[in-house]
Amino acid sequence: VTVMGKRYYCDFCDRSFPDNLPGRKKHLNGVLHQRIRKLHYDRFRDAAAILADEAVKKSCKKFQRTGECDYGNNCRFSHMTPDKLRALQEQAEADKRPKVEDRVPTLEDWLAKRSKKNQLCQANTDSSSQNLAENSTPVHTVYTLPPGFPPLHELPPSLHPPPPEGWPEQPYVEWG
Repeated sequence: VTVMGKRYYCDFCDRSFPDNLPGRKKHLNGVLHQRIRKLHYDRFRDAAAILADEAVKKSCKKFQRTGECDYGNNCRFSHMTPDKLRALQEQAEADKRPKVEDRVPTLEDWLAKRSKKNQLCQANTDSSSQNLAENSTPVHTVYTLPPGFPPLHELPPSLHPPPPEGWPEQPYVEWG
């Protein structure tokens, strides 16, 4: 009867081996594990970090001549063409610029937006009071959810905007 000991499974390498200190050290310091781990984390690097690494490397002569390299991703030389380097540099510059949707609104932005809404509401109120006298149909306010909010069907009822026709009249209930 053979008893199986505990085994360690490496997600990077998709292998298992005996879970003991020498076995784990040997695997974690192995060339294959280091290479696969590096490839995995390189997928998440930003353009500026990749550009910095590629700028230091010399270009691979074999890759320039034939378009292929025997070492592939393990080559210590750069496989970037000038066009790819230029595109990477543009991407890095674009990543540095703040995006409009990522910008945190300031108090001045909020106040300016509020004053615009108030002016529109005031203009609507003036025209709606004239229309109300003529047509006797109320003007309904349309509410919009702030950017970044989940869709309306995912919000709890307490965060739903009021219905366009307003809240229904509730019967008076005496508390206490």
